[in-house]
Amino acid sequence: MKILAADDQPLILRSIGNALKTSGYEIIYAQNGELAISMYDQHSPDLVIVDLNMPVMSGFDVIEHVRKIKNDQTPIIVMTANDEEKTVLDAFYLGVDDYIEKPVGVREVLVRVNRLLKQPLIKLEKDNEYSVEKILQNKCVGVVIPCYNEEKRLSGKEFTDFVERNHGYHFCFVNDGSKDKTLDLLNSLKNGREETISVFNCAVNGGKAEAVRQGILYLASDVQFDYIGYLDADLSTNFDDFNDLMKTLDSSQFKIVSGSRISRMGADITKASARQIISKAINLIIRMILGMSFQDTQCGAKIMTREIAENMFNEKFVTRWIFDVEIFLRMKKFYGKENVQKYICEQPLKRWIHADGSKLSMKDSVKIIGQLGKIFLHYR
Repeated sequence: MKILAADDQPLILRSIGNALKTSGYEIIYAQNGELAISMYDQHSPDLVIVDLNMPVMSGFDVIEHVRKIKNDQTPIIVMTANDEEKTVLDAFYLGVDDYIEKPVGVREVLVRVNRLLKQPLIKLEKDNEYSVEKILQNKCVGVVIPCYNEEKRLSGKEFTDFVERNHGYHFCFVNDGSKDKTLDLLNSLKNGREETISVFNCAVNGGKAEAVRQGILYLASDVQFDYIGYLDADLSTNFDDFNDLMKTLDSSQFKIVSGSRISRMGADITKASARQIISKAINLIIRMILGMSFQDTQCGAKIMTREIAENMFNEKFVTRWIFDVEIFLRMKKFYGKENVQKYICEQPLKRWIHADGSKLSMKDSVKIIGQLGKIFLHYR
């Protein structure tokens, strides 16, 4: 049986297709409404899965073509992040057979498809392909992972397990001129997972700031990503917390959500004691420079809209490490002192663990104070 899957985000489109292929279906892809109509006329699929918000022609145009122009009763499933009641009702009035709101479990999608096509429903046997829930996200998220000599610290399986369960995420590992076999490790992670993992190689070490900047710009060149963020390779901030940052961004007017390692009841926040002392001193200076009451600008977990990615990362940063402060200073200049704070959210993490082998030594921490002076002079 043939299924036409239409969505303007290739990451989600291929994830749907790969899941359906495992159940024996032939998949026809379309990344806009006009192409979906053409593919429908050409292939006469047995079922259509369509997103509503697509370029050129919308999902509603595809539905009207099938139901009114072709006068066909081919089963149609709308799968979209749009949960407005009017939109849902309009889709059913046009004659769709099912309406699925993302995020949604892959198993649920397969069960709904099989039901409409009168195929046997999936039995969730132990060790079955779908015994572990896999999620189709409602947004496409690109995440930069800066890497410098991470051969022995990087837990590749944690990253691959996450993207295999959470369809809609893409990891871009940036090799920042590593001297060990980090690049080989990253390429092995990418092999066979090119849709969900990419590797950006910087031949010369330029520091974390430039590695993150290059990765952000690389992801921003791909229009499918709704949000772009970055995360430390040692996963001192875990995926659950990062996903919470994404949910906050998606459900608010914020343009950037920054993780914060604030010690509080119910949170597992562990720092090296000496590092904690100097961090407090540095944070006091940072607050004075920013003129904003940040508790923690330097947490390596942040997620932002495309607007921030495209406008705050287009020029090189002044420093190699304290670029987070520069991001907020650039936002302050771009949006104005009165508006900037309503676009920034500092969200406490539930967990943050200092990982041994950090590239930032105590000596480097002292140098940071000098770099902050450099930032102050540059942006004042």
